[in-house]
Amino acid sequence: MTEKNTAKTKKQTVKKKPEQKSKKAKSDNSNHKKELDLLIDKHVRLKAEFENFRKRKNKEISALLQYDGESVIKEILPIFDDLNRMVESAEASEGENEDALINGINLLRSKIERFLENKKIEPFGSEGEVLDPDLHDAMMTQSDKKKEDNTILSVFEKGYRYHDKVIRHAKVVVNKK
Repeated sequence: MTEKNTAKTKKQTVKKKPEQKSKKAKSDNSNHKKELDLLIDKHVRLKAEFENFRKRKNKEISALLQYDGESVIKEILPIFDDLNRMVESAEASEGENEDALINGINLLRSKIERFLENKKIEPFGSEGEVLDPDLHDAMMTQSDKKKEDNTILSVFEKGYRYHDKVIRHAKVVVNKK
């Protein structure tokens, strides 16, 4: 009888093992599915969060570019106001205060120069410099035997550079022997 009991036990244990494996496989499968669902949910949320971030940054950049000139306008308006007061004063004085008008013009010039300096806009192109086609536009040539070839003799308009970019080329008269 002992042999039969052991035989039955073996059969019973053999039968129980696949059931236990099946339950464990289902349990593992269920855990993996939960983990996968959790990861998919995290992925979807992260993707949505990134998309919202991208849209928000695009709006911020667009607004910044749209109103970028606002600070420049606010800084140049007082200079324009000074110019208007100067014109009104000159009209009211009927040419009597010529010195005051010249002083007003010089004051306005210095304000504009400070404004450009604060914006890191640098003038270039002065007499005596050597012509650089990347910076200067030669409007005319003249001959001066005392000076070297391609030397700037006079300047019609100064050139301006903003950081490394040339905003306006200097318009100059150049020496040709």
